[in-house]
Amino acid sequence: MKIALFGAGGHIGHGILNEAVARGHDVIAVVRDPERANIRNPKVEVVVGDLGNPASYRAALEGVDAAIASLSGRRDSDAWRIPQYAATLLDVLPAAGVRRLIWVGGAGSLETAPGVTVSSSPQFPKDWLPEANAQAEALRIFRHSKADIDWTYVSPPALLVDGERSGKYRIGGNQLLADANGVSRITVPDYAVAILDRVEKDDKPRQRITVAY
Repeated sequence: MKIALFGAGGHIGHGILNEAVARGHDVIAVVRDPERANIRNPKVEVVVGDLGNPASYRAALEGVDAAIASLSGRRDSDAWRIPQYAATLLDVLPAAGVRRLIWVGGAGSLETAPGVTVSSSPQFPKDWLPEANAQAEALRIFRHSKADIDWTYVSPPALLVDGERSGKYRIGGNQLLADANGVSRITVPDYAVAILDRVEKDDKPRQRITVAY
């Protein structure tokens, strides 16, 4: 399968990239800054492109079966771009013949109780609020979109941490998913497993899900 990966240079993006390559997929990594992305895998085609400028990567989408977007606004303090990027991909991908999109979403909009979200908790880090709000707006854009594409918005649990790949996870919906001890977590490698499973199984279309142990 041919996969276009946006945000491959980020921490989560690297995990998704490694999982995709390990499964034998052909990966096109669309990055703004190749040096910063630091992708050295000879099996990966690196394309220099700015997601906000579709002309810079449109040609690379030819023959692509699915796209994965792992975008963060925390490092560059540009979280406000995230909803714009969602709208752009919903426009550009179908026009290029790409009918599947997996979006790495946020956990802030998950509910801990009816009508109560993770990001509304007093304990939620204030520095994370801009990105949480931007991801919530991106989810709204997906849900209201009439674009001809099967998108899936995959929220991580409360804790997305480095660790080993077990290949195990559970799938939830709009509520924060926690284990028997009340801990909501998953490792980056297992989050990547869940992402690639959605691509290969082609399931959970046009909905938000969450994954955790």
